[in-house]
Amino acid sequence: MKVILPDGAELELPDGATGLDAARAIGPKLAEQAVLVRSNGSVQDLRLPLRDGQPIQFLTTRDTGDADALYVLRHSSAHLLAEAVRRLYPGVKIAIGPPIEHGFYYDFEFPEPISEADLERIEEEVGRELAEGRTWSREEISRNEARARFEAEGETYKVELVDTAEGDISLYTQGDFTDLCRGPHLQDSSPIKAFKLTGLAGAYWRGDERNTQLTRIYGTAFFRQGDLDDHLAQLEEARKRDHRRLGVQLDLFHFSDVSPGSPFWHPKGMAIWNVLEDLRRREDLARGYVEVRTPQIYDSELWVTSGHWEKYREHMFIFESENKQFGLKPMNCPGHCVVYGDGQYSHRDLPLRMAEAGVLHRDELSGALHGLLRVRMFSQDDAHIFCTPEQIEDEVIGCLEFGYAIYDKLGLQIEVELSTRPENKLGTDGEWDAAEAALAQALTKKGIAYVVNEGDGAFYGPKIDLHMLDSLGRSWQLGTVQLDFQMPQRFGLRYAGADNAEHTPVMIHRALIGSFERFIGILIEHFAGAFPFWLAPVQVRILPVGLGHHEASHALAARLSTYRVEVDDSDETVGKRIRNAEIDKIPFTIVYGDKESEDALAVREHGGGQSTESLAELLEQFATLEA
Repeated sequence: MKVILPDGAELELPDGATGLDAARAIGPKLAEQAVLVRSNGSVQDLRLPLRDGQPIQFLTTRDTGDADALYVLRHSSAHLLAEAVRRLYPGVKIAIGPPIEHGFYYDFEFPEPISEADLERIEEEVGRELAEGRTWSREEISRNEARARFEAEGETYKVELVDTAEGDISLYTQGDFTDLCRGPHLQDSSPIKAFKLTGLAGAYWRGDERNTQLTRIYGTAFFRQGDLDDHLAQLEEARKRDHRRLGVQLDLFHFSDVSPGSPFWHPKGMAIWNVLEDLRRREDLARGYVEVRTPQIYDSELWVTSGHWEKYREHMFIFESENKQFGLKPMNCPGHCVVYGDGQYSHRDLPLRMAEAGVLHRDELSGALHGLLRVRMFSQDDAHIFCTPEQIEDEVIGCLEFGYAIYDKLGLQIEVELSTRPENKLGTDGEWDAAEAALAQALTKKGIAYVVNEGDGAFYGPKIDLHMLDSLGRSWQLGTVQLDFQMPQRFGLRYAGADNAEHTPVMIHRALIGSFERFIGILIEHFAGAFPFWLAPVQVRILPVGLGHHEASHALAARLSTYRVEVDDSDETVGKRIRNAEIDKIPFTIVYGDKESEDALAVREHGGGQSTESLAELLEQFATLEA
């Protein structure tokens, strides 16, 4: 048999040769350093046989920043964690332990609860394993053998995994620990140069709140200690920027158990909200959108028509009234179809761009809630465009230009994905081919680079997802533009074409800010609470030096009343009030004493800049900073 190397060269091997055999055939150093085989975008354990004609690439211990190389390193690290926990806590039951972005976790059912303080002891035990060294071996066994083995060990979660597993059953062993696992894994533990446990959390078995709540231990691992040090420094910076902490510190919002997953917005938080809402409304109007308002509650028959009852019901709040089932809307699109269906349209009336920043509800599991980033109640800058097939390209490009106008204003770096048909889809492959091609063509015409995200489209159509990279290099999805041939058909929507025949419009789903809650949460962390002037909840704070300066300070505030300005005339010292303004991340602070007047104001900018400016000069500067 032959395999194809990255440079196109063919490597001849005996039939049944593994990835490790291929590495040895190339050279002993490669065999020693290899950690993984990558083939056609997928990863494969070195111990598995290769196929004739298979293209292969070896990842080694030198690929320290490669996501796939880190994936296998962290997968093996998770198994070291499980081995250590099992040794330290007799009677513990082990569940699952996958690698995830930036690390790994493993879920356990402990005989007695553990705390964060126990992580140091567990980490020391993993360190002992690494010092001793571990080698991984792989074996395949029958389902019955695997079931009997884990039943004898009392590993009930593993038994359930065996019973529900598809395909062959494989085990990996290191030291005296054997785990049910598909792999891939390292050859041995020597590449793991840095290991750190990062936290604890509760997690329901298989994500179902009706099941046992397990203890999830999070960790991470790297090929180099320096990479771990950088990662931990970034985590510390992320903790400082955590929107849940800053939201309370800056008096923007809070959460309460009286309504889990639903934020209570304070006046300063609403100031940010309203600036974004005004921006949305202004841009919608300028770009030809009309605004509508639709109900919160719909008869279940509407959700059956839209397809959500079949595809999305588990995420909806459902209740009964007068022997009928109703659902709180998790999205606006079906309501907009009802609005469209109440009218009569010709091709000359299209495109119809319909916008609504409506309140939505989704039944997220309590364990999945995360501040503003994952909530149960949220508002989304939804719009739906009803158009002819010939208008698709221009309308998609218009949506993208709209999105970039918002993101550029905030100085956000955007990356683009084209997400294609999922397995759980509505419609024919022919319809999906046309829809995916239309989105790709719009991106190409606009000159926007993108990557394809296979299988991540919505159930009704493909989508363009717009992601931002924040100041810590983290990626967040913001906007989405989705093409839908299905929903207009399901609702029987029509327009009169130029041929006087009835046609079904195409529907474009568009959200650019997305959830206002999530967008604001991301911006809080991106800017570390120090918002740009035009978005800051308080733009100017005036500090009168003494009682004799109160009147002049309030008069100055009146002159600045077109901005969000406040006067801090509390009894604190001027120094303390200046520090408070800095902690509150106020863009401009004016200290007003005996020497100050409209001709000479003592101005301090957040971050340390100081100057003396006239009121006219200050207003001129503010005008350049406004949205």
